Amino acid sequence: MELNDLRLFACAARHTSLQQAAAELHLTPSALSKAIKRLEQSLRTPLFERQGKGLLLNEAGARLQQRALALLHLAEQTRAEFAGAAHAVDCRLAGPALLLARYAPAAAAALQGLGSAARLRLLDLFELEALQALQRGEADFALVSAAVLAGDAAPAGLARLALETLPMRLGLAPQHPLAAARNVGATELEQADFVCPTRSLFCGLRRGPGSDGWRDEALPRRIRYRVDDLHSLLTLVRSGHALAYLPEFLIQQEGLQAKPLRGAPFHCEEQALLLWRPAAAMGWQARWVEGLRGLI
Repeated sequence: MELNDLRLFACAARHTSLQQAAAELHLTPSALSKAIKRLEQSLRTPLFERQGKGLLLNEAGARLQQRALALLHLAEQTRAEFAGAAHAVDCRLAGPALLLARYAPAAAAALQGLGSAARLRLLDLFELEALQALQRGEADFALVSAAVLAGDAAPAGLARLALETLPMRLGLAPQHPLAAARNVGATELEQADFVCPTRSLFCGLRRGPGSDGWRDEALPRRIRYRVDDLHSLLTLVRSGHALAYLPEFLIQQEGLQAKPLRGAPFHCEEQALLLWRPAAAMGWQARWVEGLRGLI
């Protein structure tokens, strides 16, 4: 049983087709299929149920998936231990684009203490996907909000670092007609256009008009624009076409104005967390966390 075949298997196990896995690995489907067959022959058991061009892990494959991740991680730990300073750190940070935009500079700064060869990979994933990537060993750290850990999604065995509270504010461009107003209330909202994401920018779930955390039943607004991504949302706000309910840091980062809401019976905020698996952590990860802690 070769480690490289295990690595290829671990990638194939994440996908539903051989073509998708081969594309991620920059291999031909034929080469990937041969590697899987070698592994199956070595273990003397099939690992997938093959349905046309599709792949579905069978019971043996599901058991091997967890062991393969542990073995690959052990191999990486061993290489890091014996290579010492010559080992190039590859830090994989997963999370929604909104949180990556907030913490990417600090993550990069914390990387400086890990050597000039250290690399940082930002994986743009909604919170549940980031958690799953962390559990599967495809990410070293995950950025999430505390809300995602409130229910069944909270996995055991994870360490966490509370980063900061992210308050939501009404954001608008300096050239917007309401830019001169001291605050904004129901009267002004009746005349203003909003842009709202079709899904939560944190967890990715579709929650209707309130996907941004605004309570429309408490303070109605006029949503004229619905967008699927953060870039399009910010483009409409920066151009002065729309207001948006955004984290305060993003308003400041984008050079927008934050306006107090007059008479609003609600206040929305998110607690940002950094998660990792201490049982699988290597020495560099502890140093990186400490470096990040000192920068927040």
